[in-house]
Amino acid sequence: MIDFAFFVDIIPTLLSGLPLTLQLAGSSIAIGFVLALLLALAQQGNHWILVWPIRSFVAVFRGTPLLVQIFLIYYGLGQFRPSLQAAGLWWLFREPYWCAIIALSLNTAAYGSEILRGAIQGVPRGLIEAASAFGMSRLLTLRLVVLPLALRQAIPSYSNEIILMIKGTSLASIITLTEVTGIAQGLISQTYRAVEVFVAAGAIYLTINFTIISALNALETWLTPYRREPDRRLCVINQEK
Repeated sequence: MIDFAFFVDIIPTLLSGLPLTLQLAGSSIAIGFVLALLLALAQQGNHWILVWPIRSFVAVFRGTPLLVQIFLIYYGLGQFRPSLQAAGLWWLFREPYWCAIIALSLNTAAYGSEILRGAIQGVPRGLIEAASAFGMSRLLTLRLVVLPLALRQAIPSYSNEIILMIKGTSLASIITLTEVTGIAQGLISQTYRAVEVFVAAGAIYLTINFTIISALNALETWLTPYRREPDRRLCVINQEK
């Protein structure tokens, strides 16, 4: 039987790891989005010198588990400690927090770049030709026409990637970070009550994801008001009838 009193008591303890979870998610999503946008734009041309290394990077990070990537960055790069110290980078890779940020950012950048690349290629060619006919430069067309439309189209798919990345932060506990899942594992080792602890941790993640999904849906609705116009006209027609 589930002990509901114990369930309520552990919620504050689990919530103490929420700031770290949000830091990991927010930092990795922000960094990953910038990298994904740059990678997506770099693949729009026919320069194979740029395209093939990027596609190789995407294939590697999409084809391997996030858990393995975290292990390789945190534990694997330790074998190259002298080289990293000589390059002045050991301070970065010796900290589990920064290793988790790097792994999560690179992982979401690989997935996000494919989402954004497809969204950019989905912009109608006629709009680009129209912008060129008005005398707009390629950079101005990209900034005012292509990217706004592409980002709107990418919101539904990219929202799924954001949710996956928030859930992916739970893997940071394997490299000693005490976020929500890390604290949950500690509580289980102390109390041996896995059901209550994991249900409480899952409820916290569910609340975070539900809040983010609602915010992204509101953003999509705000950015695409034309999709609501037919519904409004239909309501007016029905009212007149």
